[in-house]
Amino acid sequence: MPSSSCSREIPEREWFKSSYSSNDGPECVEVAIAPALPHTTVHVRDSKDQDGARLAFADRAWSAFVAAYSA
Repeated sequence: MPSSSCSREIPEREWFKSSYSSNDGPECVEVAIAPALPHTTVHVRDSKDQDGARLAFADRAWSAFVAAYSA
């Protein structure tokens, strides 16, 4: 069966755990950076459910979020 032009393999990303996450607490968030032109995308997932839902943010939106909550 021919493959669809819309289907493509997504490369594995390098995930890292948030410095606010702990190994035994409920706050387990991992982030991966996907550099691409024209904009980088930041991906976020629950480290306890790595195959579950993921969020993706434009780099400018992620920067604004981090700046607002890191004060």
